Amino acid sequence: MKKILFSVLLTVFSVGLLTAQITEKEGDLKKVNTDTINGWKKGGMFALTFGQSSFTNWASGGINSVSLNGAANLFANYKKDKLSWDNTLNLGYGILRQGKSDNAETQKTDDKLDFSSKLGLKAAEKLYYAVLTNFRTQFTDGFNYPDDSTVISTFLAPGYWIFAAGIDYRPSEKLSVFIAPVTSKMTFVTDDALSAAGAFGVDPGDNVRSEFGGYLKAGYNSDIAKNVNLKTQLGLFSNYADNPQNIDVNWEVLLGMKINKYLTANISTQLLYDDDIQVPLDSNDDGINDATGKRAQFKEILGIGFSVKF
Repeated sequence: MKKILFSVLLTVFSVGLLTAQITEKEGDLKKVNTDTINGWKKGGMFALTFGQSSFTNWASGGINSVSLNGAANLFANYKKDKLSWDNTLNLGYGILRQGKSDNAETQKTDDKLDFSSKLGLKAAEKLYYAVLTNFRTQFTDGFNYPDDSTVISTFLAPGYWIFAAGIDYRPSEKLSVFIAPVTSKMTFVTDDALSAAGAFGVDPGDNVRSEFGGYLKAGYNSDIAKNVNLKTQLGLFSNYADNPQNIDVNWEVLLGMKINKYLTANISTQLLYDDDIQVPLDSNDDGINDATGKRAQFKEILGIGFSVKF
């Protein structure tokens, strides 16, 4: 396992070094040409973090572990005359392997596929008529740990698709507030077993749940200090026909701190609440999820490792 992880790290580091050969002046020239001629701004960041702990005859105790997390944040934005078009793709995947080699267990620590596209036509200073589409799901199966045989989520189970039309307020390049009174939200559960159980709010046996309501998405991206970048986005959805006061929440925060040209430290958090989702619960604190209920979901990932920005 360690040899495989080392090979992956070595390969990614080599690719990163080749990518980083563009000098700063070449990068600036490329940016100027892109912005002024084509109207496009393209770029992104790839980060890979690795963690490991090992114990041999350690009196205080401990569990051997190896972790690997990868994340990619890509964007391609177009702005020229009265037209704007913003596209983002955020990917994340992480694993943790604990225990000795003969009985080690591997668990998933992160799994995300999130694509957004927003097209706007300028209506007034700082205001755009806009339509937005967002799709998010995961790559692989999720389990009811420590039970690693019961699948509780998988690719397109759930999958979420939002299409919204409204007004986009953009007072600066750092901030955007999109308000859409006309929004369609669809929840997909394509796994037959999860569909039969009515997982993620679908009616038992159905593969799709459709909702109509209002949507707000706010995003902020800025360097808040030297070598420190804050990126956050908040999504709120209210179903007009079914308990509109129970608002779905999806709030993500990414704080990136640059150590040097290739090393960064990242802290990411995600807060989720969906009134239609029953979350696995441990009712008697024995370490085994044996019940379900409506709860806010929270995820936090801290990583220090290799990154390439382009």
